[in-house]
Amino acid sequence: MFTPFSVTGCSLELLRVGEQGIITFCKIKDETILNKLILMGIKPGKSITVQQRLPSLILEVGNASFIVDMETARAIYVRIIKL
Repeated sequence: MFTPFSVTGCSLELLRVGEQGIITFCKIKDETILNKLILMGIKPGKSITVQQRLPSLILEVGNASFIVDMETARAIYVRIIKL
């Protein structure tokens, strides 16, 4: 009757270098930061890849790379893509 399924998702801060996900939602209350992320292309439905974690978190969205602080990364949730 029911088809088994699994949901593999987490906060962006938990992804390792090279892992990719689809942004599901952003839990950011500060509209200034939220608008900044949207202008960078970081919004639900977009594919995102972690390029580097230290000393700064560098994300790839489309053909662009961005540095994001860990507090912001904690508020971005993704569905992990298995490659």
